[in-house]
Amino acid sequence: MKYQTRKKALVLLADGTIFYGKSIGIEGTATGEICFNTGMTGYQEIFTDPSYFGQLMVATNAHIGNYGVNNEEVESEGIKISGLICRNFSFTHSRVDSDGNLLDWFEKHNLVAISDVDTRALVSYIRENGAMNAIISTEVDKIDELKKQLAEIPNMEGLELASKVSTKEPYFVGDENAQIKISALDIGIKKNILRNLAKRGAYIKVYPYNASFEQMSDFNPDGYFISNGPGDPEPLVEAQKTAKEIIEKDLPLFGICLGHQVIALANGISTYKMHNGHRGINHPVKNLLTGKGEITSQNHGFAINREETEAHPDVEITHVHLNDNTVAGIRMKSKNVFSVQYHPEASPGPHDAEYLFDQFIENIKKVKA
Repeated sequence: MKYQTRKKALVLLADGTIFYGKSIGIEGTATGEICFNTGMTGYQEIFTDPSYFGQLMVATNAHIGNYGVNNEEVESEGIKISGLICRNFSFTHSRVDSDGNLLDWFEKHNLVAISDVDTRALVSYIRENGAMNAIISTEVDKIDELKKQLAEIPNMEGLELASKVSTKEPYFVGDENAQIKISALDIGIKKNILRNLAKRGAYIKVYPYNASFEQMSDFNPDGYFISNGPGDPEPLVEAQKTAKEIIEKDLPLFGICLGHQVIALANGISTYKMHNGHRGINHPVKNLLTGKGEITSQNHGFAINREETEAHPDVEITHVHLNDNTVAGIRMKSKNVFSVQYHPEASPGPHDAEYLFDQFIENIKKVKA
């Protein structure tokens, strides 16, 4: 590979701190809340995960792009991160079933990405000072203008983003002759969640983020699902109302990530913005019902209040995050409802958490029987 001279670039944090790097070749500016993911693989799945909408992603893995891209390894239509910050960007790749290189893919989606940043120092700074808004840009000589632009970015706390990534119209996934029908509320759903439900014999109708219980029940489903997604769960008033009505009617309900938080809010349990969130594929979780540990994939910047959960007479904590004891799963004692804060469909274990989909299907079968 011939030597390339690349344009300077920078990361400007909300508190004024600056980290310098180089452009990968796509000039421009991108804004959002800065966060980091500790996964060593799966960058394409990360970039297309709707839960990352509105965020600048720092990759802690030293090399990004070295295995190119594959058209099948996406979690949604298109890239959802606002921009990428990495240490080493691979302009060449080596992989048998690659469909192309990462730079071409970024150019197709016009994604601003910068490399040659001291990501170890940047991640340490975020861990110490918390997630905050940031801007990445190739316009390194316009810092005052960038600071003004950065000051106008809304904070993630209180920000509703599900409407930005949700489907506009309902659609179907799976075999229409399947024995089980599920209505899924899309507040940022990942494709692999739908694949996991479909391969267990479910026919799924996916609804927009603001669908009412009446609309979702028109499908005459056997169970309901509330998906993962981006942003603060508190502004999702319609989703909380829908969850409440499902719970009141004691219908089978399963929630993942943002869906887990919506179910908690529907039960009067509050949520809060974390210092820097959980994002990676090696997060240890303990199942309190079985005593077993699980290696999980996580991607969230909000969590549910543990004290309020423990005090709730009808909610039981089923899973805890072993790094910080945050709530990683709950179930209702008198209702057919459970949820987890992590992503069982991502399977980093690789099979540690897949049982949750089986559990949901079994819950539905019991009710049908």
